[in-house]
This record gives sequence, structure tokens and C-alpha cells, in this order.
Amino acid sequence: MTDQKPAISQTELVALLAMLSATVAFSMDAMLPALPDIGAALSPDDVNRAQLVLGTFVLGMGAGTFFTGPLSDAFGRKPIAVIGAIVYSIAALVAALAPSLETMLIARFVQGVGAAGPRVVAMAIARDLFSGRRMAQIISYVIFVFTLAPIFAPTIGWLIAWAFGWRAIFLSFAVFSIVSMAWLLLRLNETLAPENVRPFRVSMLVSGTREVFRRRQVVLAMIVQTLIFSILFACLVSSQQIIGEVLGAGDQFALWFGFMALLASGASLVNARIIMAVGMRDVVKYALLVHGCFSALFLVAQLLGLLPPALVFPVTFLWLTSNFYLAGFGLGNMNALALEPMGHMAGLATSIITALATIGAAALSAPIGLAYDGTAVPLTAGVLVLAFLAYGLVCKLNEPELVEAA
Repeated sequence: MTDQKPAISQTELVALLAMLSATVAFSMDAMLPALPDIGAALSPDDVNRAQLVLGTFVLGMGAGTFFTGPLSDAFGRKPIAVIGAIVYSIAALVAALAPSLETMLIARFVQGVGAAGPRVVAMAIARDLFSGRRMAQIISYVIFVFTLAPIFAPTIGWLIAWAFGWRAIFLSFAVFSIVSMAWLLLRLNETLAPENVRPFRVSMLVSGTREVFRRRQVVLAMIVQTLIFSILFACLVSSQQIIGEVLGAGDQFALWFGFMALLASGASLVNARIIMAVGMRDVVKYALLVHGCFSALFLVAQLLGLLPPALVFPVTFLWLTSNFYLAGFGLGNMNALALEPMGHMAGLATSIITALATIGAAALSAPIGLAYDGTAVPLTAGVLVLAFLAYGLVCKLNEPELVEAA
């Protein structure tokens, strides 16, 4: 199952895994500046439905994730990533030509299914090569490079839409995917060890799924990951409205969103530096505690009208940024905690954990985004509830026990 090509350096590996993961970020963030135009063109009676362009992609990605992991356990990481990229690119071309919002949503769902290939394979490769806190550290570096996508993607999307129209954004997705797959095929060895090959059979999937759900710590880490993903997705789908309407900076949305992503990218670097000493669980626990307190104060200030007009913009902007900062601390660590005991079936475990986290996050974040009422109150309240629940579950995690069989 392994190649004979020379191994790449750790730096190049991190960059490659980040690019594979960034397929998802680019597919969402580049669309943000174009949402008003998409709504006006394809859903003029209810422009808010344009948000579904993001939601259906996430749902498709969650659905596709159920299969890509087990398939990569059976046939190798690289073939499944390539097949997913082909599906993703074809669906992107269909979306570019979509005559109606309904057609576009179907194409975006299929595109999400394809994007699951590179996304799951990136995490499975990381687990193939690393484990424990070392894996969390590597993922932190991957997430740091990955967060460069939100810095540039909205601007790239805006420039493409300005020069060629918003439909051309979908064509850029196909180009991005082709480049990332060429890099993967030319530079990376197959990382699935022969002894970890698992035939793609229903009985193997059932037994593997049972093993995942028998491990209490894995289930808890997966739920926490879902809640943090929900916070991230809710803020992502609402960011254009919050920055554009609440803060009145719609014309500079790409600039402010990129600045927010730049600030939030620091979380991954900080996490990579402290994770070996502090531990995965405690980093997430304290990050949730600080974020929850900030969210509670921000919500009270909005409800009671305590924010002077001069502070509305900076405080709201910092709070939005803190949500992305929380993701930098939480997602990689929870993913590493969940996958730590699952090295013998990393693909299947990654599929189950990532699929449920993604679908759950889409289901939890969609009502929060659709509850937008011209203020940041619904978003703040929803995020506060999610952060509170996540904190309670993190306190039940016991990192040392995770290295032992449940």
C-alpha cells in the first residue's frame, strides 16, 4: 500500500495537509462577499436564503465524510482524496452554471460530498504519522496555515466576482482542487500501513462504529468538537450580515474578515507552543471559560444598551474574532483526543467523528444564523449556550485515560 517516493519534510507535510483542509475553508469563505449578489440573482424574494449555499455544502461534506474514511482505510489515503477532488470539481462547474438557487444547492451538496475526501484524508494522514499531543501540535500548525485561507479567500472571491462575475468563483474552486491534488500525488508517500488496511465491508463498518461509540472519552470529545464547530459555523454564516449591516462596513467586508482571520490565526501558534506542557483538555477548558465569560458580558451589554456607540464596532469585532480564536484552541485538540486510541482504524474513526461533528454543527448553527434580526443578540445568545454546554462536557474529559482502552 505504500509508495517508493522520497518522504517530504515536516514543513512541506504541514503545508500540504493545510492545503487539503483549506479546500473546505476556501469553498465557504470565498463565497461570503458574493452572498448578496447570489441572493439577488437567484432568490430575489428572500435574499437571506443565499446562506443556504454555505449550509448545503456543510451538509454534503458531513454526509460524504461517513464514507471517505472507511474507503481510505481500504484503498489508501491518496486514491480517495483524488476521487473526492474529481467529484468536488465537477460539482463546482455545475454550480457555476446553475440557473436557479435549487440547482445550485444540489450542486453545492454534491460539492461538499467531494470535499470530504481531501478533508478526511488530511486528518487520517496526520493520525497515520503522529499520535497524542504530538498529533495535536502538528494539527495546530496545520490549522495555522489553514487559517490563511479566511484571510485571503474573501478578497480573492471579491476580486474574481468583480472581474468576471460571481459565477467564476466556482471555477476557482476547481482550479484550487487540481493544484492541491497534483501536489499530493507528486510529493507524498501513501501513509496507510499495510497492517492497518481494513476491507470495505458492512460488518467491518458496523464493528468499527461500535468500537468508536464504546469509548466514552471519544464520544465526549466528539460532542465538544461538534459544539465548537457549531460556534464557528454560526459566526461564519452570520459574519457578512454582522459586519455589513450591524457594523455598517459591508463595502470593506473582505478587509475586516481577513483581519479577523489574521488575528485568530495566532491561536493555533499559541496552542502548538503550550499543548505539550498544559495538555489538550485543559487548553480547551480554559479557552471555553474565557470565551464564555466574554460572550456573557457582551450579551448583557447589548440587552441593556450599555455599549456606547463608539465602542459598538470594536467590541463586536473583537467578540466575533474570539469565536474564531476559540476554534484555533478547540478543534485540533478535541480531534486529537478523539482519535488518540483509534490509530488502528484512523480513516473510519475520522469519518464517524468528523461526519457527526459536521452534520451536528450544521444543524445547530443554521437556526442561529436564520434567527438574525438586525442585531448580534441572537448570535451571541446562541454561541453562549453552545460554549456553556461544551465547557461542561470538557470538564468530564480525562485526558490520561484516553491512552488506555475503554
